[in-house]
Amino acid sequence: MSKLWQKSTTINQRVEDFTVGRDREFDLQMAAFDIIGSLAHTRMLQSIGLMSADDLQLVQKELKEIYKEVESGRFAIAAEVEDVHSQVEMLLTQRIGDAGKKIHSGRSRNDQVLVDLKLFFRNELQQVVRETKKLFRLLIELSEKHKDVLLPGYTHLQVAMPSSFGLWFGAYAESLVDDLEMVLAAYKITNKNPLGSAAGYGSSFPLNRSLTTELLGFDSLNYNVVYAQMGRGKTERVIAQALSSIAATLAKMAMDQSLYLSQNFAFVSYPDALTTGSSIMPHKKNPDVWEIMRGKCNRLQALPNDVAMMTTNLPSGYHRELQLLKELLFPAFSDLKDCLQMAAFMLQNITVNADILNDPKYAYLFSVDEVNRLVLGGVPFRDAYKQVGLSIEKGEFKPDKKVNHTHEGSIGNLGNQQIVSAMDLMLKSFNFEKVDEAINKLIS
Repeated sequence: MSKLWQKSTTINQRVEDFTVGRDREFDLQMAAFDIIGSLAHTRMLQSIGLMSADDLQLVQKELKEIYKEVESGRFAIAAEVEDVHSQVEMLLTQRIGDAGKKIHSGRSRNDQVLVDLKLFFRNELQQVVRETKKLFRLLIELSEKHKDVLLPGYTHLQVAMPSSFGLWFGAYAESLVDDLEMVLAAYKITNKNPLGSAAGYGSSFPLNRSLTTELLGFDSLNYNVVYAQMGRGKTERVIAQALSSIAATLAKMAMDQSLYLSQNFAFVSYPDALTTGSSIMPHKKNPDVWEIMRGKCNRLQALPNDVAMMTTNLPSGYHRELQLLKELLFPAFSDLKDCLQMAAFMLQNITVNADILNDPKYAYLFSVDEVNRLVLGGVPFRDAYKQVGLSIEKGEFKPDKKVNHTHEGSIGNLGNQQIVSAMDLMLKSFNFEKVDEAINKLIS
């Protein structure tokens, strides 16, 4: 089969294999979004007189049939077909004739890919937000459930001051709120319409780009057509930063859990079915899930640099290596969603140790609280510090293990309600309902 860009000569097979690479594999994930983009584009073509009402009806009906094939898993890109755009256009032409040949008017494969990617990324970010929300709600629930269970806080990996599971779970919940600030920025940059920029220099057709923006549920346009093409790579870079932010939170959580499950800490435990053993040491309960998560999330934190190395110093305009960004971003979304889901699954089955501080090695956790008690009784802080320090050196320190932390965000005043309010406000900022409504109208 000839390519969309092919005129007469046959492309060398080795060149085709090298340049196409894994594109067909990743294009399958974009198939539904390619059809959605074409549903909007063809309605716009009819509105400006480039497609008749009869042709539009044929095209729309068949595009929706192909969309159903994609959703049911019956859609495939033939081996001789270069990409998803070619496959959809070929199917249309085979099924409805010349009307199928008209859908590319006013469009380049460049802006077609761009809008497919924007729609795909937008959808993936929406899924990431929803999985993050689920994990957040669970962390808040666990924070409240275990708010009175103390555990040691560490600095420099040395026993430091009293903490609590309420603080630990709540800390990661609040971290996810800040992570979604990054995701919101990525979503806003993604949610702009590049369709109509063609090869990056616009079109002599009187395209109605505002119409396709509305039909596709975008917040606004990428107005300048050159910048629309320059957004390829930039969008991926910002998204990579957002994904890496969530990954950093999960990686730290995974490291904590790996430590807390070890015999030297024994702060938490999990059912045997959620840990793994050793082929030689029968006592082992290894935190393999958390370790794999830590590795995946550490790899995700390299994603912004990977994208930057692919795009740094490229001049404006399209360049073929930009297609390789799919190989970085598409698996990244999948890995991050898996990690969010597995973190929630594991934490649903966690058991916390309510008696951690009975161990004598944690007696010095309360030294600062004792200093503060002396200060509240009128002793100058520096004198109180020396007094407690000397009692520790002489082995005479007898801790009072009652904690009286009442300020905002401390053991006795977690601030979870405020953290939940911050998350709720953040989630509203995405306004997913607008997008869902627009897409449902196109495909129904």
